[in-house]
Amino acid sequence: MRELSGKVAVVTGAGGGIGRALALGLAAEGMTLMLADVDPSALAETASLVEGVKTLTEVTDVSDPVAVEHLADRTFGELGAVHVLCNNAGVFQGGRIWTREPEDFAWLLGVNLWGVLHGIRAFVPRMIDQDTEGHIVNTVSVAGLFAAPVAGGYSVSKYAAFAASQSLAQDLAMAGSRLRVTALCPGGVRTGINRSERVRPENLRTAGRTEDETASREIIDGLLERGIDPAEVARVAVEAIREERFLVFTHPGYAEGLREQTEALLSGALPRFPVHE
Repeated sequence: MRELSGKVAVVTGAGGGIGRALALGLAAEGMTLMLADVDPSALAETASLVEGVKTLTEVTDVSDPVAVEHLADRTFGELGAVHVLCNNAGVFQGGRIWTREPEDFAWLLGVNLWGVLHGIRAFVPRMIDQDTEGHIVNTVSVAGLFAAPVAGGYSVSKYAAFAASQSLAQDLAMAGSRLRVTALCPGGVRTGINRSERVRPENLRTAGRTEDETASREIIDGLLERGIDPAEVARVAVEAIREERFLVFTHPGYAEGLREQTEALLSGALPRFPVHE
């Protein structure tokens, strides 16, 4: 999909971090925007930063299929089409997999996996019916390819999001669709995902932070502090749309890590988690 100017893009999780960077990057390409986030004030702040293109906003909890369907209805109703869909909303919680409560998995899977699935179901059939070029970008994370220690629930949700992305791409190819898919797999990025608890629903909150969760929080805090600018993630995402690339890393070290992991698995060994470079 070479030409983006004058087309329509939808970005979930647009209130900050990678979502905000995607919104600004796509606006710079001349795309009309529908921005969604569960946080109304953060969403409004992102919209205020966009210049030169028509921008709509919709407060949306992507874990709610009715809310995502409403987002799609409004987008197609008011903007007439969708050419780029960025299923970007995501949340993080650390901790060993055996210490996570059912509510933890429900929250992580609700946003990180079901948010992608709801976006696919609400938007993709209508995008197919447009019979135009189009692209779906799912923000997966390298944790969707490399199961990270002390982040079991997050890794489970992101592995599933990667599988959903690959299945979508295969289904579209088999159907002869003009739509393409990118599984965007960032490493450390300077975002606020380590503060995801601020948007956690009350009914999915647990009693308190476990010791291993606190340790994981310290690790992720350091990783994000040393991370790349979200604008760089948006740049590679736009490039992937133009080049119709499926798998996209933000750190070159992960490509070698994927080769090492494959070799380790084929030999029956436990892969190491790669260090990003």
